[in-house]
Amino acid sequence: MFHHYETAKYEQTRHKKVVRPAETPALRLFLDISERDQTVLGYGGAFTEAAALTFSAMSEVNQHKVLHAYFNPMTGLGYTLGRVAIHSCDFALGHYTYVDEGDTTLDSFSIKRDTRHIIPMIKAAEKVASHPIALLASPWSPPAWMKTNRQMARGGKLLLEYYPLWAQYFLKFIEHYTAAGLTVFALTVQNEPAAVQVWDSCEYSAEEEKRFVKDHLGPALEASPYRDVKLLIWDHNRDLMVERATAILSDPEAARFVWGTAFHWYVSEDFSQVGRLHKAFPDKHLLFTEGCIEGGPKPGVFESGERYARNMIGDFCEGCEGYIDWNLLLDAKGGPNHVGNYCDAPILYDEKTDRLTINYSYDAIRHFSAHALPGAVRIASHLEHPILRHVAFENPDGTLVLIVQNESETDEAIRLETPLGAYDVTCVRRSISTFVLRGDEDDSV
Repeated sequence: MFHHYETAKYEQTRHKKVVRPAETPALRLFLDISERDQTVLGYGGAFTEAAALTFSAMSEVNQHKVLHAYFNPMTGLGYTLGRVAIHSCDFALGHYTYVDEGDTTLDSFSIKRDTRHIIPMIKAAEKVASHPIALLASPWSPPAWMKTNRQMARGGKLLLEYYPLWAQYFLKFIEHYTAAGLTVFALTVQNEPAAVQVWDSCEYSAEEEKRFVKDHLGPALEASPYRDVKLLIWDHNRDLMVERATAILSDPEAARFVWGTAFHWYVSEDFSQVGRLHKAFPDKHLLFTEGCIEGGPKPGVFESGERYARNMIGDFCEGCEGYIDWNLLLDAKGGPNHVGNYCDAPILYDEKTDRLTINYSYDAIRHFSAHALPGAVRIASHLEHPILRHVAFENPDGTLVLIVQNESETDEAIRLETPLGAYDVTCVRRSISTFVLRGDEDDSV
């Protein structure tokens, strides 16, 4: 069995099954299942307050479409992961926390606000997926009264006296989300700890993050009923990930609490940084936790899909194990966002017309999530070409999956040489292709 799925700018195909043979292949791409690396954890997106509020404003028909587009394992992206903010982030309607001002007992802790829109959307997604969504939880800022600048925005730092309390705050979050019937599988210490933003943000140096993990959050998790919840550091861009992660993972006492490193795609597409960290600490894990097209909605822009595919191929080739997109859903303005930091999303919704727009970023993700399934192992793919990007996987059932991106303006004829046979194919200009091979019948050349 051999299938070719294509999304192409000029052909106007969108994850469409096509037949594009090549008469005289000029290139050879080899798959080698003996060279094996990381296992795919899964794919997902962020249940922000903005996404959940937009979802709640939809007609039931469109809610059904969105949920099945993302979470149906047969017809959609088959998402198994999700990301949630520990209280507010920029894609919320404003600053909020789960406790009253100055409550050092945490007795007032309540996730009531999340029960309005965020948690109902997660539970609706789980019904479609037919399994729990594994949630990664990240804080954008501690409560203002715990910080040096006494505000949730514009950076500032967590006051030393509140390190123990802030660690307990994480545990309270897990406790309350678990009581709500949800599954928190991982935490990150801080979203973008090197950024001072006009929205919710908090700075940590490498030494401060290590100290918090080593002396407070790590031990608190270990001593709690939630010791199996995984802890990830950094949660920021690739450009500094090796330096920051190494500072923590080189300390054995801190490293023992750390499952892996989370990273984003902003600023840098130097995928070699991911690979360097993977080689330096092969026993630790790498998870992509945020990326989006900035600057507001870009409906119908093919280049958005290209950016997604380029980044996903680049990261998976270097050892990344999973991919969590940013907002699952935004409105026609690219929000709501309480500081006007409007962005794009794979699916946009116009409340005035009750209309959904499915962007090319959605199709790009589908080329991976619908085929290289959780549990798939990355295998080697070899091709000498200055522009074509590629990555390959073997699914648990033995199905081979190869994704090839052609960002050039030239069609490329390729002979795929695989353990399941050889196939002559054409990757048309400006396209993303997924080739799925299974050894139940011989249809090779």
